[in-house]
Amino acid sequence: MDQVVDFSMWGLFARATITVKFVMIALILASIWCWAVIVDKVIQYRAARSEAARFDRAFWSGEPLDQLFDEIGANPRGASERIFAAGMTEWRRSHRQDGGLIAGAQARIDRGMDVAIAKEASRLQRGLPVLATTGSTAPFVGLFGTVFGIMNAFIEIAEAQNTNLAVVAPGIAEALLATGLGLMAAIPAVIFYNKLSADADRLIGGYEAFADEFSTILSRQLDS
Repeated sequence: MDQVVDFSMWGLFARATITVKFVMIALILASIWCWAVIVDKVIQYRAARSEAARFDRAFWSGEPLDQLFDEIGANPRGASERIFAAGMTEWRRSHRQDGGLIAGAQARIDRGMDVAIAKEASRLQRGLPVLATTGSTAPFVGLFGTVFGIMNAFIEIAEAQNTNLAVVAPGIAEALLATGLGLMAAIPAVIFYNKLSADADRLIGGYEAFADEFSTILSRQLDS
């Protein structure tokens, strides 16, 4: 009686060669890493949008900016607060003891907020290169495993001198599993990289718009 071949995922993995197993494990780990980044970024961006909306309401509530800055304190909690604090800190430092302003205050305020925005952009985009790298390389890594697996399958066929489908199929199936795992890692990585990159760009654009509006307000006070 012919031996029953196990075509389950575990069965295909167990019969694969060491090289193909290494490729499969690497792709599975890459997929797990990508999903960890995706979940982390979704939570981070949701919190950032909520914080930005909350601060926006406080900023435009009519409360004096100095009072709002004092309420935020020395440790701002969110990105919008940190950008606001960077501008206000430089604003206060630009005042002399006699009440006058040190020359170049506007430029220093703008640079301070630009630095704060750059730090927030770096924080928002951290981890996204993992998705980009996985999305672009995982299919080729899987293809490498498939090519190696098919080559090994043909060697086994030649050694057995039997081209029966029952002999060919297990080796081919094992090899194709590597391609499937590569696509399983790459497709979500590409989709979420595009989505999360767009979300990050919108958040950064919102921070830049706020910095411009805040700079305009301070500019009017400087001119007056």
